[in-house]
Amino acid sequence: MTFDSLLRKTDPIIASALDLALDEKDLSEDLAAELLDCEGAEMSMVLMVADELRRRTIGNHVTYVVNRNINFTNVCIKRCGFCAFSRDFREEEGYSLPVEEIVARAKQAWKLGATEVCIQAGLPPEMNGRYYIDICEAIKKELPDIHIHAFSPEEILYGAKMSSIPVREYMKMLKESGVGSHPGTAAEILDQQIRDIISPGRISVKDWITIIKYAHLIGIPTTSTIMYGHVETSKDKAKHLGILRTIQKQTRGFSEFVPLSFVHTEAPMYNRSTITNIRPGPDGSEVLKMHAVARIFLHRYINNIQVSWVKEGVRMSQILLGAGANDFGGTLINESISTAAGAPHGQLLKPKEIRSVIRSAGKIPAQRSTSYRILKIYDNETEDEEESPLDRVDPTQFGSYHELIRLDQFRYRRYNSSNKQQTA
Repeated sequence: MTFDSLLRKTDPIIASALDLALDEKDLSEDLAAELLDCEGAEMSMVLMVADELRRRTIGNHVTYVVNRNINFTNVCIKRCGFCAFSRDFREEEGYSLPVEEIVARAKQAWKLGATEVCIQAGLPPEMNGRYYIDICEAIKKELPDIHIHAFSPEEILYGAKMSSIPVREYMKMLKESGVGSHPGTAAEILDQQIRDIISPGRISVKDWITIIKYAHLIGIPTTSTIMYGHVETSKDKAKHLGILRTIQKQTRGFSEFVPLSFVHTEAPMYNRSTITNIRPGPDGSEVLKMHAVARIFLHRYINNIQVSWVKEGVRMSQILLGAGANDFGGTLINESISTAAGAPHGQLLKPKEIRSVIRSAGKIPAQRSTSYRILKIYDNETEDEEESPLDRVDPTQFGSYHELIRLDQFRYRRYNSSNKQQTA
């Protein structure tokens, strides 16, 4: 049976949406919501079309980046219902890494082959607004060639507020200090009513959009994300994708889109039953459709759809490479935020392991930079066995989030009282 004959037997609304996609035309948000709600044979057709559009856009390469996450503090003034990472400044489990420790971790990653450090953290009270700038300047002084992927719109807004500097001026200062790109996190769902339910007091939709667009304007690319599987509907997800597509049409500043499943295991809003009708994260079909519909809806605007192996696990991530996704994300080395939420899939995936997963999915592995410049294509299977310094390390040497929050060495209360450079 041919693809066209399958389409003719598909629900007319789904078929018309998929025809539009294959004809390189934009879908409406309503049609995207229909695709997100489809089941059975129609769902299979959605996955097939997404994979075809991925092939047209990217070809058969699946990329990854060698990077390290540095979540330098878990102390935060916000109390987002989905976040199991943050701690109040009075809690014993609050930690804070001094600048010299952040630099040391970046240098260690560089020696192991990392081309990027991703820096995000909580929002500690009384933080010196220049702290983000100090971190970047210190890293760049030691490692001028490493890419700093750092600070979400939420953090940017907080840093500007704590330094009493206008947001736009503060963002220019971050760029001058060495920030190469911003994570498009803190997006969750770009609907204010939902944000007020799951994270009251979080950055507003308006401010998130404003900061993202200005970053693009001054030449700082960003990622884009969604966090789904809690209280949102398919229409909410489609609206979120619509906002991202509109921004991208205007700025062309998004490098990728990353669907992030809500991890419910340790999330306060799930465990404490503070929100009615909350779901325990998306099921497998929803994860598949989210990635596939993102490819279809954002086609022609955002080339790269990334899987989060920390959220989804390696096996599901591998399957997603046949549902429109073309990027496997990073090695991470230290991943704290999803780990704290209860994600069971580890905090380091070595380059050799990533290549093996990609190859087993029938794709060709390629290492990239943060900006998606291809650094090396592994055309031959024998090349997949090549070992980098990171492939040879014992991952236990990096420690874990659960070990970190018990270390007296980086206890926030102790460090904050003795080191006034971090406090106002």
